[in-house]
Order: sequence, then structure tokens, then C-alpha cells
Amino acid sequence: MSKLLFLLLLSFPILADEPQQWGENVTGVVTTFATQKKEIALTFDACGGSFRSSQYDAELIKFLSENRIPATLFINSRWIHSNPEIFATLAANPLFEIANHGTAHRPLSINGKSIYNIAGTTSPEEVANEINGNGDLIEKLTGKRPRFFRSGTAYYDEQAVKIAHKNGVEIAGFSVLGDAGATFSAPKVAQQLESARNGDIVIFHMNHPESGTREGIMEGIAKLKARGYSFVRLSDVKEHLNRLP
Repeated sequence: MSKLLFLLLLSFPILADEPQQWGENVTGVVTTFATQKKEIALTFDACGGSFRSSQYDAELIKFLSENRIPATLFINSRWIHSNPEIFATLAANPLFEIANHGTAHRPLSINGKSIYNIAGTTSPEEVANEINGNGDLIEKLTGKRPRFFRSGTAYYDEQAVKIAHKNGVEIAGFSVLGDAGATFSAPKVAQQLESARNGDIVIFHMNHPESGTREGIMEGIAKLKARGYSFVRLSDVKEHLNRLP
């Protein structure tokens, strides 16, 4: 065996573990759930980290509560620290499921990829810390460890997704982009929500009361309910989640 071939063989396992995918829809991410019913999963992110990102759309949550609309809330550590009393109220509401939106709102990468000028985690250890730092905080505050995780920006490589699974969380992606980081107008939000079908997971934000998200959701939910749709938390359909191959 030549020295060059020997060195190539030695390097192959390292190369094989290098990520081959980077994005929102990579292997192992859940984007839909299987159902024969007219059911849609509504999910809301709360990012934190600045005054603007640490806000709270109280009227949106009031609307969901008054209309008995269940939802999964993906909450970041920084938002929890900025809104401890609100977080406690949300966690105590049986309509809502608290999920993990990361410790520092970083994309999950094992080698430091970035997206939208946000630097991702740089190693398997940092991936685990991004998941478990906030997981530990939520468990300490609520007594329940969150089953579902969504990274900041919802970007991943497939190796980071594998690490997430080993750390006991399901990566919750989405099939319908509800508000594009709370940048869509109210009519566009309503249009996106109305496009959802059986088994879709829709992503919104609950930390931008100045956006069109709330108004669009109120319109979209009214129309979906008129068509016979109901809404679920991800834990309600945990046995029927579809991971991307």
C-alpha cells in the first residue's frame, strides 16, 4: 500500500462525518405530521437578545387563549430572562406547550457555518450546549424538560441534527412559513396560514407585537375554522411526526 493511499484511508472517516447538508430542511428534521383529520400545528418563536426581539405580543396570546387555540411555544433563554413572569404564566397555561428555542439563538452547525449574519455553533460540544443550556433552564423553571427544539434561524447541518436526537430532542422544522421572522404584512400572514393543509406545521413569532403577525393570524384562523380545521400542539401528535429522509 502506498503512503498516499494509506493517508487517504486514514482521513476517510473524518471526511465521512463532515456535514453534507445545511439549511432548514435537512435529514432528520420534522416538518409535518401524519393525520387524516383537518389538523394543523401552530408554533411560535420567541427569540430575545435585544429589546425588539424580547418583546411580547400579549394580544396575540390573549386571542389564542380566549379562542382555545393550542400552540407550541419555542422560547429562547434570553427571552425567558427578559420576561420571567410572562414565561411563568405561559408555562402554566395548559393550552400551550413550552419548547426549546436554544440558549443563545444560534444555528446548529458542527463546524461554524452561519446564516443571516448569525454565527452557528462550531463543534459537537457547542451544539449540545446550545440545546441543553436552555433545556436545563426550562426544566428548572417548569419541572418539565422540553421535547422539541428549534434553533435560532431554524438552520442545521445533518450531523447537528443527529447530536440533537442523541440529546433527547426532536428537531421541529415547519412546512408553512407563517410570518418570515415577523416581516410579512397582515394580509400575507393570513394568506400563508390559509394555505396550510392537514398535517402542516406553521412557524410564527410571538415577540413582535408591532408586526402584522397577530392580525394575520386572527383572520387566517377564522377562515380555517370555518373550513373545519382544528389546531394541535406538537406533543399531541408526537407519534405521527414525519422526519425528512
